[in-house]
Amino acid sequence: MQKNIHRLKDYRQPDFTVLQTDLHFDIESEYTTVKSHLLVRAQNAGVPCVLDGSAELLEIKLNGVRLPENTYELSEEKLSIAADQIPHNDFVLEITTRVYPAQNKSLMGLYASSGNLYTQCEPEGFRKITYYFDRPDVMSVFTTTMVADKKHYPVLLSNGNLIDSGSLNHERHWVKWQDPFAKPSYLFALVAGDLAVSEDTFTTQSGKAVALKFYTRAEDAAKTDFALASLKNAMRWDETRFGLEYDLDIYMVVAVGDFNMGAMENKGLNIFNTKYVLADSTSATDADFEGIESVIGHEYFHNWTGNRVTCRDWFQLSLKEGLTVFRDQEFSGDRAGRAVRRIQNVRALRSLQFPEDAGPTAHPVRPASYEEINNFYTMTVYEKGAEVVRLYHTLLGEDGFQRGMKLYFQRYDGQAVTCDDFRQAMADANGRDFSQMALWYSQAGTPLLEIKSHYDAKQRTFTLNCKQSIPPTPEMAEKQPMLIPIKIGLLSKNGQTTSFRLPENSHAQDEAVLLLTQSEQDFVLHDVSEAVIPSLLRGFSAPVKLNDERSDEDLMLLLAHDSDEFSRWEAGQTLYRRAIAANLAALSTGKTVPEHALLAKAMNEALNTDLDPAYKALLLQMPSEAELWEDDIGINPLLYVEARETVLDGLSAALSDTINRWCQWCHEQEENSQYENPAAYHPDLAGVRSFLNALRQWLIRANPDRITDIHREYTRLAKNMTHEWGILHSINHLDNANRDALLAQFVEYHANNALVMDKYFSLVASSARSDTLTRVQAAMQHPAFSLENPNKVRALLGTFSRNVRHFHAENGEGYAFMVEQILRIDIFNPQVASRLLQAFNLRSKLEPKRQALMTQALQQLQQQADLSRDSREVLDKILVS
Repeated sequence: MQKNIHRLKDYRQPDFTVLQTDLHFDIESEYTTVKSHLLVRAQNAGVPCVLDGSAELLEIKLNGVRLPENTYELSEEKLSIAADQIPHNDFVLEITTRVYPAQNKSLMGLYASSGNLYTQCEPEGFRKITYYFDRPDVMSVFTTTMVADKKHYPVLLSNGNLIDSGSLNHERHWVKWQDPFAKPSYLFALVAGDLAVSEDTFTTQSGKAVALKFYTRAEDAAKTDFALASLKNAMRWDETRFGLEYDLDIYMVVAVGDFNMGAMENKGLNIFNTKYVLADSTSATDADFEGIESVIGHEYFHNWTGNRVTCRDWFQLSLKEGLTVFRDQEFSGDRAGRAVRRIQNVRALRSLQFPEDAGPTAHPVRPASYEEINNFYTMTVYEKGAEVVRLYHTLLGEDGFQRGMKLYFQRYDGQAVTCDDFRQAMADANGRDFSQMALWYSQAGTPLLEIKSHYDAKQRTFTLNCKQSIPPTPEMAEKQPMLIPIKIGLLSKNGQTTSFRLPENSHAQDEAVLLLTQSEQDFVLHDVSEAVIPSLLRGFSAPVKLNDERSDEDLMLLLAHDSDEFSRWEAGQTLYRRAIAANLAALSTGKTVPEHALLAKAMNEALNTDLDPAYKALLLQMPSEAELWEDDIGINPLLYVEARETVLDGLSAALSDTINRWCQWCHEQEENSQYENPAAYHPDLAGVRSFLNALRQWLIRANPDRITDIHREYTRLAKNMTHEWGILHSINHLDNANRDALLAQFVEYHANNALVMDKYFSLVASSARSDTLTRVQAAMQHPAFSLENPNKVRALLGTFSRNVRHFHAENGEGYAFMVEQILRIDIFNPQVASRLLQAFNLRSKLEPKRQALMTQALQQLQQQADLSRDSREVLDKILVS
């Protein structure tokens, strides 16, 4: 297959734009006929009119006249109308296509799920429906008419406001929707089916009543209450924090079980994965509730950061996604537990994005090129993109950031723009020069900071020597210094906050943001009264790695006393990393692993302080293997697992009494709560339960015989999914009859709940037991599993690919199994297949034997002549690394 590389430097404005798009969908049982009526304006004279598309073409008319076949050329993905056919003034283009939703297993374009019809058009799905200028910078006002059978499709939805409807006869009816705001084709949406609706209203700050409607299967309607409440919270928050009000008369959300993504922000008609809409305490964990609130907020916030102002081209994807992730993170932080939410975001960044930055598919926040845009819906674009937006907030503060946002909307509302436009708005609104910030968009790789400190008692100065470096990545070896804000504080040797004065400031302060702009800089803090310990990168002020020179004793003091909750947690993470590294060194040389008594003492003291239970749960979570081996080569993954496990074994044994005491405390907090239904989701009890689940992991590790007590606890607490999941997760690795009985009971009770069965599949795939691969293969035959459902694939196969012990099995069977499944999925859903393939990114860093086994497995993919473009792009990068 010939590669079609798209490059940012080759961008050119569209030759044609569409002033008005009128769509007519005639829905039949086996197919749908789509008629588009486009009012087109030529931007450049004398060029052919090239549209994107791959649907079955029935007819083309230009200004009412049918075009003969010799006036246009039809290829696999394009329709090109000869230049000599194009009028010099505006013209009407009418195109009729036919699509077959039930046959569409890619879940892109118009597809069927459980007898209903749905669309997914981002990034390039609209071309599967009709021929169009399917690019973000062609924005048009859409009117959509739908005609369908009343019985099978009583609900007919599209973007905007409903402006008309009626019946054709006793069997068929029609509706007309109009979106008054110009949008690109990727934001088009359509839903047709037999769906129940849950309704509410929201009154905006200007007094406008907005109808809120959530559409689901009838049996799921009772599980939308939390999502509806989350939407109202998000709408109010966006008005209060950003001054942004909703602009249509109706806001609709439709939940579907077959969906490639989490959700989609189509204007006025969001289509959601059921995972991020449906919840009650018997089927959803507290983490699920929090995920729903975050994703509901994310898609709503897109109404302004993505819809009203959209991206000029797909290279600018982070313009909307990074900014909106930042906004949903701030929403979650303002709703409950800001420090806990921040740490959770950083954990995800380090476990998933940092390895991406260090692997063969590394790319900048704004890629310079791509072959298949689906491959750039990545942690880098979303999560690192959000961290780049957060840099502006750190540099400008809340007031300065809001000035930048207001100018951004003032300049670009209704336009398709670039990351540079956002950067310039932030700079202009605050009189700042942010030219160096452009490097965060163009350079891949995670910057490494080295910070050394020196105290001069005579001069009463404390000097921080800061160096930055950025590792080479596949497309760029040499990097320029970045603008890195380093938020710092100082602690005395007895744990007290110590003030200091910056040279440019006459006033003492407890915290400051230092701006590192060069490869190496010294920062001198004045009026420091005693020797101190620096608290660095407070709040994780930049997405960097820190080569930490502070002693274990200093880190233990920070863990006990630092007023910055992120820095406090990070001290514990650094101590964990050092302990695991020591065990790794011992295991590699056949020596006895150390006991880490001081670490156990420090963690014991931290757990026994008056901290938020949710925060304590995070203190108990060690860095993942992916974070630990990120910068290494010649990796034996199982050795890292063993090194990490032996640290956990030692600490859980040493802290056994403390763990038991806090487990009892957690139970008492829930039992004595004032809530009428303590099993329901409440943010404070969610924190208690997260702490309890973290403690359970350590409890069972220290004493596996406690599984009998755990079994009794499960029976008592199974009315709450957070407890149910936490208990099963804690015993999931045990080769024990009680474990098997509980898992079987779980499946039997929840067999008809698709989302809970996803939890079962992830339990099977994440187990450390020796029979895990066999059980994964058996789970693929379960009636609730389907390779065609992305949720099921992610739960079972995605989880297995992150199960280090079994994916990286010494005999290579994990690699061979995953390649076999990727081949099967790639035939009908390349997007899901290529994402699974990224589990192989570690290939070039593995020790020789495993590297050879992984290469052998991947070569089976390489030999497939019909491998999708999505998977081929990822595969090529992995094999050349």
